[in-house]
Amino acid sequence: MSSVITGVVNAFGTIVSIFGVDRLGRRALFLEGGLQMLICQIGVAAAIGAKFGIDGNPGELPKWYAIVVVLFICTYVAAFSWSWGPLGWLVTSEIFPLEIRSAAQSVNVSVNMFCTFFIAQVFLTLLCHMKFGLFIFFAFFVVVMTIFVYFMLPETKGIPIEEMGKVWKGHSYWSRFVDSDDKGDEIEMGKSN
Repeated sequence: MSSVITGVVNAFGTIVSIFGVDRLGRRALFLEGGLQMLICQIGVAAAIGAKFGIDGNPGELPKWYAIVVVLFICTYVAAFSWSWGPLGWLVTSEIFPLEIRSAAQSVNVSVNMFCTFFIAQVFLTLLCHMKFGLFIFFAFFVVVMTIFVYFMLPETKGIPIEEMGKVWKGHSYWSRFVDSDDKGDEIEMGKSN
């Protein structure tokens, strides 16, 4: 039943992303999703920590308590499904030059699948050892990801692929790694002088 609930929430969140990404922007969805995911991770950690404690023995678990945890998890799934889930694929297809886009997307898919596989394999073991601390551990990485987006990812909403070079040239950090050539808007990444 929990898979059905989270699956429906995931589908709803993805639909929100489909219709909202061009209106709200990628960065706004990333940042909002990151904040919402952080709050939910802390909420799940607090709920599990308060009831299970360090030893992991919950005793009698009231139904309302389980519903609260499921609501936190569903809210987390919704945040992920309208932000980090689909936008991780969309933004990477928008930011790379045409010459390397297919290779970059292949690396993106490989890293994503490897990380998903790894987390799926170790999640239960980590949960048994870290208890509610696992959700604080994940919350830390949500903070890191959100800070990275805030400072390092330019908005790509409404920017044609051909003009992404201008975006990288104008960014306070990435402009150091992008050199102009004589052809105007075209760029070469990592060209040494």
